[in-house]
Amino acid sequence: MSIEVKNLIKTFGEKTVIDNVSFKVENGETLAIVGFSGSGKSTILKLICGLMTPDSGDIITSKGDIAMVFQYSALFDSLNVADNIAFALRERKDLRNKYTEKEIKNIVAEKLELVGLKGIENKFPSELSGGMQKRVSFARAIVTEPNTILYDEPTAGLDPISSTLIEDYIVRLKEETNAASIVVTHQMSTISRTANRLIMLYDGKIVYEGTPDEMLRQDNPYTKQFVTASLEGPMQMISEN
Repeated sequence: MSIEVKNLIKTFGEKTVIDNVSFKVENGETLAIVGFSGSGKSTILKLICGLMTPDSGDIITSKGDIAMVFQYSALFDSLNVADNIAFALRERKDLRNKYTEKEIKNIVAEKLELVGLKGIENKFPSELSGGMQKRVSFARAIVTEPNTILYDEPTAGLDPISSTLIEDYIVRLKEETNAASIVVTHQMSTISRTANRLIMLYDGKIVYEGTPDEMLRQDNPYTKQFVTASLEGPMQMISEN
């Protein structure tokens, strides 16, 4: 087990955003967290990686790094690709003296090759397409050899072909790293192509848990509404967190 979330609760003011949520993700497994906007999906990622503190509940992770791939890549515009990827190796207290510059260069080249971007070390983010920026953010995320990878809407803003490519790399990175992965998404293609299991959130609660195939086969009113994008059903649109 790499991630276990137990009875997690998070409130903002009088609103309970995460309401007694529990789930596990094993090493080498990808869990998709799905739901309409405002259901608490991204908040769970922020709680797991420590950007937020829960009001109560436990988050248990295996020893090792937790990597976060942000929705819109979040690359440093003033740094080239190599320096973006190497940032943690040079700046983190526990890593800054671990590698020589030659070793860092080799690590960066290795991670870029893994995401299909060999030889672009000297380019800047502004010179890259959205899909390439996303893959650079993947390379940056895995540079510390994490055992947990969190993806927040990894295909947001991408065309269908670029989205398929990104989905393929999510699967590839899981296989290469054996990391426990969580993908927050609302896209059916990302769910079906990357996830072993999924949970659906509504109003901060888990309303469905199963495999992508089971979601499509079962006549659950929540998943049925989500898959068909219907306005009719138990879920009503709520404001984004």
